[in-house]
Amino acid sequence: MLDDLRELYQEVILDHGKNPRNFRRPESFSREAVGNNPMCGDALVIYLSLDDDQTITDVAFQGKGCAISVASASMMTEVVKGMTVEKAEALFKAFHAMCTGDDDASQILDSFDEETVERLRMLAGVRQFPMRVKCATLAWHTMDAAVNGSHEISTE
Repeated sequence: MLDDLRELYQEVILDHGKNPRNFRRPESFSREAVGNNPMCGDALVIYLSLDDDQTITDVAFQGKGCAISVASASMMTEVVKGMTVEKAEALFKAFHAMCTGDDDASQILDSFDEETVERLRMLAGVRQFPMRVKCATLAWHTMDAAVNGSHEISTE
């Protein structure tokens, strides 16, 4: 059973890596940030559109990177669209904790629906490969930078 689940997760990650969702530069956006992972060469730009209530009305990305980096960016854009900035930042913290093996992740994740949590669990397996944690979290760090008005972030 565990092997079947792991295989499914790998298939989803490969699908998002080969066919990323929201891979585009929107005509208009309110925030953007550039993220770099110098260790492996991943580089992304995250574009956010926020409304007056600080809700993410659109999110997209462009860039290049390994399958995990691109898949994570693709999945992140699907998950945070429609969330408030506050909720997206809480999800970023939970995702980061999940990827690094921090026990606080489960407490934060309790406030999110099961589908969102399950999607993020697909990427959390990177914690077994410490060099890949930066690949999986790059888009999330970049989204957080864009939300907070920073224009560039590096995982180094």
